[in-house]
Amino acid sequence: MAKLHPLAVWSVLRDVRSAATHVQPLVVDGALAEQLAKELARDAAPGAVRVGGRVEDAAVLVRVLAGAPSEEDVRELRAASRAGVPVVAVQTAPEDFDVPYVLATDVVASRPGAGFPVEALAAIVAARLSDEAIGLAARVPALRDAVCAALIERFSRRNGLAGVAIFVPGADFPVLTLNQIRLVLRLAAAHGVELDQRRVPEVLATVGAGLGFRTLARTILGVVPVAGWAVRGAVAYGGTKALGEAALRYFAQASTPASAVPMARAHP
Repeated sequence: MAKLHPLAVWSVLRDVRSAATHVQPLVVDGALAEQLAKELARDAAPGAVRVGGRVEDAAVLVRVLAGAPSEEDVRELRAASRAGVPVVAVQTAPEDFDVPYVLATDVVASRPGAGFPVEALAAIVAARLSDEAIGLAARVPALRDAVCAALIERFSRRNGLAGVAIFVPGADFPVLTLNQIRLVLRLAAAHGVELDQRRVPEVLATVGAGLGFRTLARTILGVVPVAGWAVRGAVAYGGTKALGEAALRYFAQASTPASAVPMARAHP
C-alpha cells in the first residue's frame, strides 16, 4: 500500500493557513445596503463586512438593486468585473431585470416582506470564492454553513472520482487521505480554529476515522468485481462526506468567536 509522505501534510497545512490569513472584506453596496450588511455582520469580526468602499479591496461585492441597474450600479459592477472581484446581485424589485457583469445564477431575489436571502447569497459566495471563502467564513458566521457545505461536497466528489479512476489496489490511499486532510483542515480554518503543530495530530486523528471506509470498499470489490469501480467511488464519496460532517460537528464546538478573529489588511 502506498504511504502518505509527512511533507505533503505540512504543505497542505501551510496552504490552508495562508488562505485563512490573507482575507479581504465582504463589501455591501447599493440600495438598502446598510440593512443587509447588518444581517451579514451579525457576530462577525470587526471590518469583515463593510458598507461601500473600493470594490478592488473586496473579497466579494454584494450589490443591492432596486429595479433596473442605474448608471452608478453599472459603474460599480464594471469596476468589480475588471478587478476580478466576484459579484452577487440582490434584486429587491418585484420584476426581474438583466444585470450586466453578473451571471444570471448570481442574481438572487429579495421580495418585499420576505427578508434578505442570506442563505442563497452565502451559497453563491461559497461557490465563487472557493478556498478564498475559508478565512471569510471564520470571520462572518452568516457565511460559514454554506462555505462548509460546499467544501464537504467538493472534496467528497473529488474522492469519489479518485476512487473510480485509481485501479491499483492501495494506490488510492495517499490520494484519498490527503484530500480528507485538506477537507478537515479547511473546515477547521472556516471555524477559526488555530492551525498549528499542536492541533495537527488532533485533526489527523479525526481524519483517521474515515480509514474504515476504504477497507470496506476493498472487501466489497472482492465480492462484486464487475461493479467494483462504482462501489469504490461511492464508498470514497460517502466516507469523505461522513468524515466531513463529523469534523463539522467537532469544529462547531471548538470554534473561535468570529469577533476574536482579526482581519488581515487588503492586498495592495
